[in-house]
Amino acid sequence: METITQDPGVVARVAGLTKSYGAGSTIVSALSDVSIGLKRGQFTAIMGPSGSGKSTLMHIMAGLDSPTSGRVWLGDTDITGMSDTELTLLRRRRVGFVFQSFNLVPTLDVEGNILLPFELDGRRPTTQERQWVDQLIDTLGLAPRLRHRPHELSGGQQQRVAIARALGSRPDLVFADEPTGNLDSRTGREVLSLLAAASAQYGQSIAMVTHDPIAASFADRILFLADGRVVEERSRSTAEEISSFMLGMERAS
Repeated sequence: METITQDPGVVARVAGLTKSYGAGSTIVSALSDVSIGLKRGQFTAIMGPSGSGKSTLMHIMAGLDSPTSGRVWLGDTDITGMSDTELTLLRRRRVGFVFQSFNLVPTLDVEGNILLPFELDGRRPTTQERQWVDQLIDTLGLAPRLRHRPHELSGGQQQRVAIARALGSRPDLVFADEPTGNLDSRTGREVLSLLAAASAQYGQSIAMVTHDPIAASFADRILFLADGRVVEERSRSTAEEISSFMLGMERAS
């Protein structure tokens, strides 16, 4: 494992990233020479049409997939050549995930799901960590639900549990993959507001993959992908501005 000093303002980055599937005449290029950095304490949206490479980019940056070529860093750590065991440990301790399908453990109650990252790491939260978890539970309105199992919760409540689980161990970076995809629009906006607040108030770094302009409008920064390349980067924009740009991208393709 190589550790070199990078820009302290960057929580994760990739350089010359390429990802291909298949071989010979059937080869498909999912990413082509992508170089980007995700800033610490920033809420970044990664957007693009279906097949643009946005989920592949997230999976590689999170250590869930490996690139065909190029390099990947989480903080100062080059994770490109890490073994599966090393990557599992790194994800457990330094990365949080919020998925469209919530991915809660059905046999655990709310508190058990929130504390799962600590359990998997074979330890109990420290006093300070427990205070932070309790603060999250309070902020997310989950205190009355701690003994409920996932099937007893609404979709919005399940996603709040997933957010508390992702933020509980204060990871370097949280990846959110279409986090509002299974929620109604009002609940979706509440969840996006929570993610934005985690970034703005607690300095949490968040990278969200989405195709939804309304979801992307909550982010501080938006990266647009098309055909496996980053084609545009914008600061905070309205849903209308994002929709208009996406429409232009589709017309140009």
